[in-house]
Amino acid sequence: MKNVLKGILAAFGLLVAYLLLWPLGVDPVVWEAPTAPELVGTFAPNDYLKDREVLGLNDGIGPEDIAVDDEGNMYAPYEDGRVIKYNVFGKSQGVYANTEGRPLGLDFDAMGNLIIADAIKGLLSVDKQNNITVLSTESDGIEFKFTDDVDIGTDGKIYFSDASSGFDIHNYRVDLMVHRPLGRLLVYDPNTKMTTTLLSGLYFANGVAVSPNGEYVLVNETSEYRVTKYWLKGDKAGQSEMIIENLPGFPDGISSNGKGVYWVAFPAKRKAIIDNLAGKPFLRKIVLRLPESAQPAPDQHGFVLGIDGNGRVIHNLQDPSPDSFSPITSVEEKNGILYLGSLTYPGFARISSPE
Repeated sequence: MKNVLKGILAAFGLLVAYLLLWPLGVDPVVWEAPTAPELVGTFAPNDYLKDREVLGLNDGIGPEDIAVDDEGNMYAPYEDGRVIKYNVFGKSQGVYANTEGRPLGLDFDAMGNLIIADAIKGLLSVDKQNNITVLSTESDGIEFKFTDDVDIGTDGKIYFSDASSGFDIHNYRVDLMVHRPLGRLLVYDPNTKMTTTLLSGLYFANGVAVSPNGEYVLVNETSEYRVTKYWLKGDKAGQSEMIIENLPGFPDGISSNGKGVYWVAFPAKRKAIIDNLAGKPFLRKIVLRLPESAQPAPDQHGFVLGIDGNGRVIHNLQDPSPDSFSPITSVEEKNGILYLGSLTYPGFARISSPE
């Protein structure tokens, strides 16, 4: 009996030592999380998203962003590298491309090429003959670690994000917990084939959306709960400013509907435990040593906001039910329909956009 007790104590001691001392190779910083806004008023829960139609069910995992062409065909990128094309009825038309990486953000350029932000392979282009071309893999001598979202301006330039220069898609949770400004907003010029860094020092640079007139580009900073505007034209060209901060969730994708609304997708509401650990980097290291299944997980909650270019909330779309389509990581509007993507759901969804 004594030997059993000694064994239990030894195992417990090893577990404690592991949680406290095991080297991680990361150094979380102290930061101050703002008090999360309550889900009332502007952010009050509703069930708008409950009537969504799920498409591509079980064709793969994680169609993170959805692109729609002029004929209404849909394109969904999956975690195994495939981009599957669907017709307007949601019937699969087969694999359109396979990047052999992890395709995330999608958008079509004026020539009908599908531009892909691939978390592993970089910025890619797929032509109408399904040929894949690598457009860019680095900027200022720093290779992309986590190419994330993409949007194309009226001038043909491709705006995209590198979420983190320190952590790849397999370690995005580590980036969020470390809370260092390792993200970048970038632009690729198809004419010069040059990539330029517009903004660095962003906190997990995620969704990207160019304004319809090309005056500015918006980028979501996921771990700071905010949306940042970078001016491309006018007196403020080259300057940036926050247009909305202290959001009620982790902002992921953002897109313009071309009519003054920018759709912001929230894969998760704010978690009190994450905010409470902001000033406790040592405890955050302990959390990172836990198995992923034991780390803080998002609640099942569909959540989308529509904001204007100044950050004013125009639409609040939710579904807090246990069977909601979530986590929602992207929203694209086309011809009065919202297309919802997800990093982990085995399908994507669509629903009529609000008036």
